[in-house]
Order: sequence, then structure tokens, then C-alpha cells
Amino acid sequence: MASSSPTRHAWRVLLSLLVVTGVLFGINALGVYVFGKSSWTPELALDLQGGTQIILAANTEDGADPSQEQMEQAAAIIRQRVDASGVGEADITTEGGRNIVVQIPGKADEETRNRIEASAKLELRAVIATTQAATSFVGEDGNETPFPSPDPTLQSTPSPEPSDGSDIAWATPKLQAEFLAFDCANPQKNPAEAPAGEPLIACDPTNSAKYLLGPVELDGGSITDATSGREQTSGRWVVNITFDQHGTEVFGGVSQRLFGLESPRDQFAFALDGSVISAPQMQGVILNGKPSISGTFDQETSKTLADQLKYGALPLSFEVVSSDTISATLGSQQLQIGLLTGLIGLALVAIYSLFSYRALGFVIIASIGVMAVLTYIIICILAWRMGFRLSLAGVAGLIVSIGFTADSFIVYFERIRDELRDGKSITGAVEDGWARAKRTIYISKSINVLAAVVLYILADATVKGFAFTLGLTTLIDVFIFVIFTHPVMQLLARTRFFGQGHPLSGMDPAALGAVYTERTKFRVVEPGSMGKAARTARSRNEAERRQTIAERKRAIATSDNAGSNGNEGNA
Repeated sequence: MASSSPTRHAWRVLLSLLVVTGVLFGINALGVYVFGKSSWTPELALDLQGGTQIILAANTEDGADPSQEQMEQAAAIIRQRVDASGVGEADITTEGGRNIVVQIPGKADEETRNRIEASAKLELRAVIATTQAATSFVGEDGNETPFPSPDPTLQSTPSPEPSDGSDIAWATPKLQAEFLAFDCANPQKNPAEAPAGEPLIACDPTNSAKYLLGPVELDGGSITDATSGREQTSGRWVVNITFDQHGTEVFGGVSQRLFGLESPRDQFAFALDGSVISAPQMQGVILNGKPSISGTFDQETSKTLADQLKYGALPLSFEVVSSDTISATLGSQQLQIGLLTGLIGLALVAIYSLFSYRALGFVIIASIGVMAVLTYIIICILAWRMGFRLSLAGVAGLIVSIGFTADSFIVYFERIRDELRDGKSITGAVEDGWARAKRTIYISKSINVLAAVVLYILADATVKGFAFTLGLTTLIDVFIFVIFTHPVMQLLARTRFFGQGHPLSGMDPAALGAVYTERTKFRVVEPGSMGKAARTARSRNEAERRQTIAERKRAIATSDNAGSNGNEGNA
């Protein structure tokens, strides 16, 4: 009964592998056929596929070139917006004194374009008034006409002097007329260029509502973090914001002022590139610097808003100069060379495995095959869920992982062979070899993963793909080793071919010199079983080498006693 327990365990583990594989394919199938955002082929990076190039030009108030520090900070923030995970293989660089070049693999969708082009400063302003946006005005006769132009003679200076950002005094007669005449679909000027100390007229992204906003009270630089998640009590999707020390103090005062005001003056707007991306009501006094925004969010819209708030603190405003399609820098030829290199490496590993381990080599080949299937489908899923794209550096990481994967199996098989040389049965050698090999493999793979993580964090963006695929395949390697290779070996050890040590199985005890059966005994070598006398002597020397000093002394003493007894008998 005990001997069949490992067999049942092995079948259960292999069944769980089948379930995991089915779940992964099911997840990707949902992305392909339900959400329409995934694919059955990995997404390729800019160097292999080409993509879209967008050039942004910086705008400054005085028209002078921005500083290099401002440009580098802006490029870093745009890079976070476009490729927050670092594996989307986007290329963001500065060019000249005021341009930022954004290169994105493939065709940029509307959401990505909006995220890039909405690159002005993020401003936090109080809401003074709001209304539904319209393109026409209903006169006294009941007919719709275009909005009349504001009379330039209307009062434009606030009277009395506004006391805070929510004061209705900001709404001068001229500003009220401009607010009514403002057409969200055709703004007369760029609202993002409005001075921070003056009111702003802005619309929401859908141009369905327009707002009259007070002066800037905080900018995006005061936001240290913004995340999306579900509220624990209601289960609604919310956006959680964290301010720095200055932002906490200012926002605390703003919340005290807005809480309790009549609508819409109890709202606080987040304006990005002159567009009100959110204008939540102040529902309490918040002094800890950690407000949350709730509303009709779902998972995607809450994440988009969180990204806009987190990565919206640009030191400059930008305008799109050009948007073009670019060709691949390396192209399909280099990809074919990389894949060919991988196949050659795989073939060499297979030849070496079959030469050194006979039939056991097929276990290595099968394990690498299972690993290839899981790696492929996971890369497809990651392309959908986190924007991962396979670059030539990533392909190199996959090729290198072939050798690392073979290392695990070699360590395991050599441990099994060591147990066989010690005279253990094949089933026992598989279990004991597993117990010893897994510790070694876990340690070595941990070092590989640590190296990949450090490389991913510290390396340039062009190397992140290599580090990511190397770390990913290392984790999959350990998973395959535990859930496929060892269970398969447990089952094979109980077959006639492997269990009886067939010479072609790679587990033949005689061929391995397994003459040492117990701690102090030698296995009797049958005539001809080891071939020539030299092989017998070699096996005996190997067994003697494995004895401890105490065992050798005991063996010598036993031999001396036997010799003395024989001499006495002869006498």
C-alpha cells in the first residue's frame, strides 16, 4: 500500500499541472474572445515590430527653452504613464532643447494617445460654478443661436477682493459672460495656459459639462501616490490619493472650507491639460492627506484616473508636433536569427541529454517542452494584462533560460545516480535524490531570480526585457521541476524499463558501479556482470573510497581475524 502512495501523489500533481495549464489558456481565451484585448501570439516590441512615434514640444510661459532637468523629469513621468511596468518596451527620449520623442510598439490606441498628449501640469482647483455644456444659446424669442461674444466693456476685476479659491467674487460679469459663451468643442484658447493665480474655464473629457474653477491651490507635484481599489464597506471602485506634507496641510485647509458649502462649490476639481478629469464633492474634513475619490467607477476607469493623478505632475505643458508610423529597427530577420539560435541551443541540450542520460534525456526534453508551452501562454497573458512586449533582449533571456533549465534536471539526475551507486533501489534513489536535489536547486534558482530582479531595477530600459524574461522563466523552471519532472520520475521508476535498470534507461546500477550496498558491506559481483576484471576492481575501489575511516578499520580488523583463524585451522 505504501509503495502505491507515491504513484497516486504523482498522478494528482500531474493532474494539477493539467488544470493550471487549462486555466491559463482559459484566461487568455477570455482576453481574445470576450474582451478583445489579448492574442494567441506574443506582442513584439519596437525593435522587432515598429510602431508609432509622437513628438511633443514643451511650452514655457516666457517662450524660453526649458532646463535639462525639467525635460528629464517630464520624460521620466511620460515614461511612467506609457510604460509604468517597464516591460512595454516603449522608448522615451529628449531631443534638442524642448522636444520629447515617444516611440510606442505597434499602433497606439486612443487611450494611449490621450495619456501621452494629456501632458500638462496637473492642477487642483476649487469649483465655483458648473453647468451642462451646450453649443447654442436660447434667446428671448425661444430660438437657438450661437453664444454671443462677451462685451469687452464688462467688469473684469473682482470686487470685492476674493478671500479664497471658492469665493464667488471671482465670477466677475465678464468672466460669467465668457463662461456662458465658452464652447467645449471649440475652445478659443488653450485653458492649460491660464495663469495659476487666476480662474479657469474648463470642460470634462466628454465635453458634456463645463466648470468655472478658482485659482490653483495645489499642483500634481504634491501627490506622492494614487492607487485604485475596492472600498471595503461598499465594494465600490475608488481612487486613493496620498499627498506629501505640504499637500496634506493645504488640502486639509481646503477640505475644511469646502465641507458644508452648497453645491457645486463643495467640489474640488483635478484639471489636467485644461480638462477636468474629476470633480468630487468634499464629504468630510480630511487632515491626514489621504483622500479617496468615489463615483461611477469600474476597474478600468478607476485605474486610468489613478494613473493620471499619479503621473500627471509634469513640470511643463506640451503640444503634439507630429505623430508618425515608424518601421522596426531590427526587423523580422533578427527575430528569425534569435529563434534559430534558440532552436540550436535546444537541439544541443537534447543531444547532450540523450548521450549522457539515455532514456532519461527524454524527461529533460519533455520538461523543457512543457515549460515552453507555459512560458508562451503566460507571455500572451502578460501582454494583455501589463503591456509586456517581447524584444530581442527578451528573446535572449528565453534562450539563456534553456541552459538554466537543463541545470535543474542534471542536478536531480546526478543525485539519483549517486543514490544508485550507494546500492539503493531505483524507487528509493528517486525519492532520496529528490530530497537532496531540491535544496540545491532552490538555492541556485533563488540566486538567479535575485540577479534578475536587481538587473531589472538597476538596468537601462533596453535590458529590462532580458531581466524580466530571465526571472520569469526561472520561476517557471522551478514550478516545472516540482510539478512535472519529479512526478514523472516517480512513475517511471515503477515501470519495468526504468525500475529494473535497463542499460538504455540511464539508471542501470551495474553501469553506474553500484557495488556498495550497505555501510560496511560490498555487493557480491556476479561473474561477467561487470565485464572485465578491471571494472570489478574499479567498482571495489570506488566502494572503498566511500567508506568512513571507522568502517575501513573495522573491515581490516575483520579481515585480519579471518586470516588468523584460517592459519590456526591449517596448523
